[in-house]
Amino acid sequence: MNITRRTFVSQIGLAGAVIGFPTIIPSRVLGADAPSKKINILQIGCGRIGRDMDMPGLLRQDAARLVALCDLDALRLADGKEMVEGHYQKNNAGIKVATYGDYREALRHPDIDAVSISTPDHWHAEPIMAAALLGKDIYVQKPLTMTLTEGRAVSDIVREKKRMFQIGSQQRSGAQFRITCEMVRSGRIGKLHTVKIGLPSDPAGGSTQEIPVPKTFNYDMWLGCTPLAPYTVDRVHSQGATVKERYAQRPGWLRLEEYCLGMITGWGSHHVDIAHWGMDTELTGPVAIEAKAEFPTSGLWNVHGPYHIEMSYANGATIIIDHNFPNGVRFEGSDGWIFVTRGAERVTASDPVPKGAAAKALQASNPDIFKTPLGKDDVHLHESPKGDHHLDWITSIQTRKPAATSIEQAHRSTSACITGWIGMKLGRRLTWDPVKEKFAGDDAANALLSRTERAPYGLSHLKKG
Repeated sequence: MNITRRTFVSQIGLAGAVIGFPTIIPSRVLGADAPSKKINILQIGCGRIGRDMDMPGLLRQDAARLVALCDLDALRLADGKEMVEGHYQKNNAGIKVATYGDYREALRHPDIDAVSISTPDHWHAEPIMAAALLGKDIYVQKPLTMTLTEGRAVSDIVREKKRMFQIGSQQRSGAQFRITCEMVRSGRIGKLHTVKIGLPSDPAGGSTQEIPVPKTFNYDMWLGCTPLAPYTVDRVHSQGATVKERYAQRPGWLRLEEYCLGMITGWGSHHVDIAHWGMDTELTGPVAIEAKAEFPTSGLWNVHGPYHIEMSYANGATIIIDHNFPNGVRFEGSDGWIFVTRGAERVTASDPVPKGAAAKALQASNPDIFKTPLGKDDVHLHESPKGDHHLDWITSIQTRKPAATSIEQAHRSTSACITGWIGMKLGRRLTWDPVKEKFAGDDAANALLSRTERAPYGLSHLKKG
């Protein structure tokens, strides 16, 4: 993507632009609490994951302020403004939050230091690229992108612009996941040969009945680079009558391949990231993929149902992903195994609740594996301050040192999931080159690495400038 900052600036009319922005009057304006000492953050997307995870995670950071919100749904934007301003009012900080219906307009303001992106998957790549080109640091929900081509483009530009980056793979900041990966990489279970990953699955269904688009919702822009499609609530998100109803359930877009590839990237990007961390394969990918899956034949929703994937790596290890496995990551070596999961922790109310043995966050074939502390010559991995994923990003912005997950690591875990999805779609063995990021001699598979983008949205149209 040969896009430059100048090209992007000209596209959104940034040069010489002057727009309204809230007057920020903090309760204390001296020392560490001076406005100039705070990191001003724009929140893009005020839906379920934004309300349940990212906005609360950022609001508790003393060094940061949420000063602007953006959403294409005016109801969600109003809900977000009420939530954020209510928080600051309770904490005696006179902060009025600016609201926008177009993230590009919000990015114009020079006082914005960083962006938090909590949008549907098909709306990750473009704001990442835009923010990087304008010198903003970036937090984005997982998975990194919808396609491998997008992932390569945004990884390249974020690294070129030296932006501090974090992705919503919060398991990296969980002590049990870090300790597991340290133990595995330090040889506590011998030579690693297999990693078994259990993920949930999605149901079929969804109404195909077209209904009028709400006047409060910019549906055309929500579709973005994807094809035009009839509006139905089951395609997008709830328009519930109350705040609780609007965010209680998983939105329908998570079950449509136009906007999300399903659980293989939705939860898979979490667990494959941990698998890569423990395997020491964070900057590469599989060399072969064999996969199968069932896909719905009726209803609106079309993401995969039951599935089985096996991905072979050059180091001799194999990742096996199956809907029948317990939700978590099991590392198996010549001398034992370790199983790690979130336990009873849930980010959103709709997260799956583990049962039985899987409810325990950390298990091993031999409990003595954890009794001996790691020595100075063992592997010690990045430890997030206070185990707080958002604080880890804020600290990265302050120190200009990498956060728990770099954008290239995020791209590699997402791209491994995407190759698994392509394997599920084609149902045959695929050979993958993780250096060239291409399938060997397979035009049909390579065609699924990118998608046609509807103008004026998408990286390809941003590039044309």
